[in-house]
Amino acid sequence: MIELTYYGHSSFLVKINDKKLLFDPFIRPNSKAASVNVSDIRADYVLISHGHEDHVADAEEITKNSDATLVSNFEIATWFSKKGIQKYHPMNQGGSKIFDFGKLKYVNAVHSSTLPDGSGGGLAGGFIVEHSEGCFYFAGDTALTYDMKLIAAEFKIDFAIMPIGDNFTMGIEDAIRAADFVGTDKIIGMHYDTFPYIEIDLEVAKKAALQAKKELILLNIGESITL
Repeated sequence: MIELTYYGHSSFLVKINDKKLLFDPFIRPNSKAASVNVSDIRADYVLISHGHEDHVADAEEITKNSDATLVSNFEIATWFSKKGIQKYHPMNQGGSKIFDFGKLKYVNAVHSSTLPDGSGGGLAGGFIVEHSEGCFYFAGDTALTYDMKLIAAEFKIDFAIMPIGDNFTMGIEDAIRAADFVGTDKIIGMHYDTFPYIEIDLEVAKKAALQAKKELILLNIGESITL
């Protein structure tokens, strides 16, 4: 079993045994996450899917406060190294690495990626985390892509954390198809309702998932669940 805590937008803290993985921390600039105290967050690893501000805003602070290792693509990892992050691990599409929490694979995502200062953020990606308790997929910001079928060919995915907000990423219908592609019936929704562009009808999303025989989990900010 692993514990997952939602900090809003696409920010999740996943505890695997005694290791904590923080994905795409965007908390302080998110008014909906005002109840979350960034200063209290500690992680062993900070994983960044792509360079947009709404995925990296609190990464530097939390990484430094935690003495964590920042993991992302080469461009993003080296960009943070120039901001004083001493522990970082660069990856790129298709690459895998064994860490002390398990195996991490950086996979394709279809999305743009520019860092807050306008620097190129390389190619956007997602993460497969295979660990002693199972395996999950953090999609990052992405469109539906046929490459997702390759994930099911290599991994047994217990659940997938996927964007459902539409407009900039997949909406719920494509997320359901993506879940089919990667071979899971459990979707944890992210990247919705933070901004007007990605506000959605949650009841419609829940109904679509139910009709497709998928479990759609929508967490409240600050809520934790065990999976």
